[in-house]
Amino acid sequence: MWKWLHPYANPEISYHFSGKLIPWFSIISGLLLVIGMTIGLAFSPADYQQGDSVRIFYLHVPAAMLSMGIYLGMAIAAVSALVWQLKLAETSIAALAPIGATFTAIALFTGAAWGKPMWGTWWIWDARLTSELILLFLYLGVIALQNAFEDKSLGGKAASVLALVGVINLPIIHYSVEWWNTLHQGATVSKFEKPSMSTDMFIPFIISLFGFAFLVASLVCVRFRAEIIARNSMRPWVKALVNGENK
Repeated sequence: MWKWLHPYANPEISYHFSGKLIPWFSIISGLLLVIGMTIGLAFSPADYQQGDSVRIFYLHVPAAMLSMGIYLGMAIAAVSALVWQLKLAETSIAALAPIGATFTAIALFTGAAWGKPMWGTWWIWDARLTSELILLFLYLGVIALQNAFEDKSLGGKAASVLALVGVINLPIIHYSVEWWNTLHQGATVSKFEKPSMSTDMFIPFIISLFGFAFLVASLVCVRFRAEIIARNSMRPWVKALVNGENK
């Protein structure tokens, strides 16, 4: 049933296939972000309690959700790398980690900017904030392990183990507002059957979320291709590719 996936274990095939996806992901991302962020920042109503400061929600929440989604993707790749010894799975982790770390940092920074007018402080050791900070450290740990060994394969395995162990932090982040007494507000947009927000705020959020998701997909493809080239630099097809691009 999964035989159609087998050819994509070949680095050359995956390199060219991901290259075909980049323009599509980029165009879709650009369109969705322009529409979603324009409506969200300029036309959606202000919150009755938070006023216009609530508009940071359209960046903060997608960044926070994608920071967890990207890490989950790394964990799935880690299983493939450790169980089935797929080299491209280690390449995927190397491509995902810096992007995930960036979105986690964005979530923390925008959360601090949002928290200052709402809570009166830039930072508090709240359960949700602390577990999100731990997520950033996990990303940085994966990146560090990948670059700590001269042998890329050994570094990839070490990073895969950390990515898999660290996945336990994801449910902690998600349920922290339910398990502990926390300043952070509870679930709002994850209650898709009845979100705790008006439709004219929810729709631009969803559009923006998908826009950022396609942006992540595009960036991952770019980094994935770069990692493939770096890890297969001595392969004839890579040399032919480089020579062809330089002509």
